[in-house]
This record gives sequence, C-alpha cells and structure tokens, in this order.
Amino acid sequence: MRRALLLLMVLSITGSNRLFAQQPGGQSADEAAIRDAAASYVQAFNRHDAEALANHWAPDAVYLNRSTGEEVVGRAAIADQFRTLLEEQPDVQLKVSVESVQFISPSVAVERGRTTLLSPNSEPEEIEYTAVNVKRDGKWLLDRVTDKEIEIVPTHYDQLKVLDWMVGEWSGTADNAEIELECNWTKNRNFLTRAFKISLDDGTDFSGMQLIGWDPAAKTIRSWSFDANGTFAEATWEQHGGRWFLRNRGTLPDGRTATMVNVMQQTDTDSFKWQTIERTAGDELLPNIDEVQLVRQ
Repeated sequence: MRRALLLLMVLSITGSNRLFAQQPGGQSADEAAIRDAAASYVQAFNRHDAEALANHWAPDAVYLNRSTGEEVVGRAAIADQFRTLLEEQPDVQLKVSVESVQFISPSVAVERGRTTLLSPNSEPEEIEYTAVNVKRDGKWLLDRVTDKEIEIVPTHYDQLKVLDWMVGEWSGTADNAEIELECNWTKNRNFLTRAFKISLDDGTDFSGMQLIGWDPAAKTIRSWSFDANGTFAEATWEQHGGRWFLRNRGTLPDGRTATMVNVMQQTDTDSFKWQTIERTAGDELLPNIDEVQLVRQ
C-alpha cells in the first residue's frame, strides 16, 4: 500500500516529450516549461528531496490516496507524505513516459502518461495517470492527479507453462500396443503441439496430432486433435486434484459424434499416467481404456 501511495504522488508534473505540430506559440512555450519542470521533478525524486518535490505542487493541491481514500491537502502535508515514504524506500527511483499534453485553457493543462517506480528488491510498478497542471504566477504546478493500475494481461505462454513438463519424447506399452508421443512448443510459445503414434501387435499403425492453446475468451486451456483416419475433436482442459481432465467432443469419419474424457496425471518429472473414460460413438457407450504409464525418452 505504501508503494502504491508513493506511486500516485509522483504522477504529477511530468511534461510532454513532444510538441503538437500546430500548437500556438504560447502553448509551445508553456509545454516547454512543463517539460523543464518535469526534468526537475524527476531529478528531485531520484535524489529523494521531499521539499523540492512538494514545491512542484500548487499550494492548495489535493492528493487523494486511491488505496485508503484519504485526502492530503496542501503543499506542506504533501511534503510530509513524501518525506515519510522516501525514508521507508531509500533505493526507489522514478521513470516517466508522457503520452500527451492537452491545454484546456491558457492556465490549465491535462497530462496523460505512465509512471514507473523502480526498486532493487521488487518488480517495477507501473501506473497510467492523468495529471491536471495549473499555471500560477508564471509557473506550472500540479493540482490534481487520477490514476489506475495497468492491467498486465498474461501471455498465452504464461497460461500454458503449467504444461511445460510435457515437452519431450515419451513412450509406453499397453496390452497390445506401443505408444509414442512427442510434444514441443511452437516458435512463439503460444501453443504446444503433440504428435502421437500407436503401433498395434497386428502391424497396424495409428497416428495423429494435437494442438494445445489458451482460449482467452473462455479462460481455459483448449486442444484440437486430428488423426490419420479422419477423426477430429476439440477438448477443454481442467485440473482437479493433481490430474488433468480433457473433455473431448469430436466427429468420426462416418459422421457420428464421439465423446471421451482423457485423464492425465504427472507422477514425476519423467513419467505420467494416461487413461480414457466415458467413451461414446454416436449412441453407443464404449468401454474405458485402461491406464497407461508413459516414460520420458
């Protein structure tokens, strides 16, 4: 909470890093003044000078702590807040990226951008902000700031890396078949691919492939499977009690609907168990397939 409080307070006087091409001359000069004040502000923050930081705020400025709802009114009170917080975080540093500055009137400018706090012992903290700057006695000062945390959207890899243990080559033996699997990441790690081959004792081979990805709309892992006989299926993945349940629904080569649940459980880094249950083909209920142990090669 302290860190969030500090971050909101520094979202203030940072100026635009570019000028609008058709601004009037007066606004160009004012924006240059805001940029100069921004450089001064960042320097004061990074040398932890609470008094110099407070001087960038208007005498009657209001700071609202978004975490507690507490209002801090006036430059002296804001200086006290900075002094306490900077003492608690002696290594914190500030970076600012300003995206725009818009002049509402000759004495009011609205600034939008992102501020980042950097600390050696924690992840960078970044927030989007809107700052209202006012011109008092020829000097641009901070009057009010609103902000919101930047939502970090996990990548597809972040969602799928729980399955990273599957990558590699695997084999196992059932009653009358040899099973081979090979799993790999795609180039951008947004998907996993699995190729499978089943060799029966009578010399028949059965093969296919599977693509595994993250569905951001349904917020679930999903897979698509295709085999050499023409069957294709889609499955959703759910994890319960250390086991993965792959609920498949597909179409057989003759057009009938097929369903099944694959149950997968990692036993250690180099082996996992696989079983197929609740199998149907059209209206026909099929027997379960016994559990198979697959071992990393």
